[in-house]
Amino acid sequence: MTALHREHAAHAHEHGPDCGHTQVPHDDHVDYAHGGHLHRLHDGHWDECEPAEHVPHESHDHRHGEGCGHESVLHGDHVDYVHDGHRHAAHDGHWDDH
Repeated sequence: MTALHREHAAHAHEHGPDCGHTQVPHDDHVDYAHGGHLHRLHDGHWDECEPAEHVPHESHDHRHGEGCGHESVLHGDHVDYVHDGHRHAAHDGHWDDH
């Protein structure tokens, strides 16, 4: 799964371990969540880090929700749940990998 290379223009805030935004491990980098979207550092600028395709997470029996033990991150109009280096989001009766 690849992320769209969509630069987040005019992003003056420097994300980092102490910036106060939720850190989300994602493949070979870290995303920072704020304002309902995710940013990643890329070649000296910040990109929006969104999936380029719809990827269902197969055989995901665990039901995420309040108190499930996984961190939740507001993402656009829904909530993602973070574990094992990726995010899951409920979608049409299944869970998608983000």
